[in-house]
Amino acid sequence: MSEQTTSRQHAINWFEIPCEDLDRATAFYETVLGAPMQRINDETPMSFFASEITGTGGTLVKRSFQKPGRGGTMVYLNCDGELDTVLARVSRAGGLVLMPKTPVPGGHGHFACLRDSEGNHIGLHSH
Repeated sequence: MSEQTTSRQHAINWFEIPCEDLDRATAFYETVLGAPMQRINDETPMSFFASEITGTGGTLVKRSFQKPGRGGTMVYLNCDGELDTVLARVSRAGGLVLMPKTPVPGGHGHFACLRDSEGNHIGLHSH
């Protein structure tokens, strides 16, 4: 293993969730996660998920070469300590719970999976 590989702290440093309707997707995630997103209407309009400056950041994005759907990469969003509350908001926000709260083997918390308002399959995780 190279020295560069061993110095990395996180396997992921950024993620993007594609959407067809940025307003609808932003409203969905703000409702489900119970937190506002920062919206920019630049060359590529985006809505940013709240994160610590040293944490993993991500955004909702609408681009012609990215399409939402169930066959893409699975991203797990942190809802530490609030998984039950977050899951209770999914259907009201226009999504569908695909897998209910499930223990992660080895005592690493719980996870669940949902389909968002854009058709993406997204994971949720809580310690």
